[in-house]
Amino acid sequence: MKSVCGYCNLFYVVRREDGMGGTEGAEKRAAAGSDDAAAAREERTRGRGGTPSDSDTTGRTRGTEHLTVERVGATLVLTLDRPEAKNALSLPMLVGLHDGWIAADEDDDIRSIVLTGAGGAFCAGMDLKALAGDGMAGEQYRDRLRDDPDLHWKAMLRHHRPRKPVIAAVEGYCVAGGTEILQGTDIRVAGESAVFGLFEVRRGLFPIGGSTVRLARQIPRTHALEMLLTGRPYPAAEAARIGLIGHVVPDGTALEKALEIAAQINACGPLAVEAVKASVHESAGMTEEEGLKAELARGCPIFDTADAKEGSRAFAEKRPPVYRRT
Repeated sequence: MKSVCGYCNLFYVVRREDGMGGTEGAEKRAAAGSDDAAAAREERTRGRGGTPSDSDTTGRTRGTEHLTVERVGATLVLTLDRPEAKNALSLPMLVGLHDGWIAADEDDDIRSIVLTGAGGAFCAGMDLKALAGDGMAGEQYRDRLRDDPDLHWKAMLRHHRPRKPVIAAVEGYCVAGGTEILQGTDIRVAGESAVFGLFEVRRGLFPIGGSTVRLARQIPRTHALEMLLTGRPYPAAEAARIGLIGHVVPDGTALEKALEIAAQINACGPLAVEAVKASVHESAGMTEEEGLKAELARGCPIFDTADAKEGSRAFAEKRPPVYRRT
């Protein structure tokens, strides 16, 4: 299979055993605890064999050995679950992410998505040991990549935008590919000790997950270029000051805050929410005149929905609305 760059080639050089990796702080692994973490994850996923599992009574639905999927009310929670490697990217993780985004798109009962990480980290980015030649874990997923060579980019939200709002709940490291995935999310919450940054240039690499295009559209250009060109870490407080994230909360509470925001979104009209998100994104590259025209095309049909009538009726009757996506 032909690929356009070394980063893409990484996803097609597959080995069977799980490798350690990550970026910057994620490179420094303490051997103690790693085996226990791996064993715990193996126990959680035993019987999956790298394929989706059925729902169980805990609220978990489908996932892979490196990506946990759970329903919390109308919110789908996707958890990057490779804590012994600071949730560095792996094929099982990418396949799970891809499938999670698609599942959320296709399930009308899901109104929002929360993306978070296990073990006190969000994502440490690419597995550098795999890039150095060891290959990436996940032999059983090779066929998925053959069927869809774009799967890894969709998983990282480079080539896919979920129609439901995506809220990032960040603890610990969110660097390199972690910060790139972050840019594909809509609302961002971080624990006060979280660390962000695009470290690629320090390794002689290119942040090809979309950052040279997206970052300067999301934060002021001078801050975007400083982040891209220095490769330095950004603490949560500074990331909030430059606009990369929206909320800084006490460590260990990012998921709680994200679910609180998700619940507020879930209480709104789902057709309206999805149309608003679509309008914001599709008008971003338009002139103001073009954007206003596109907004009418998106917004006017919402006023003719049963949900719009229900919202007005519920307000008049002083009761919570019951939206049915009609």
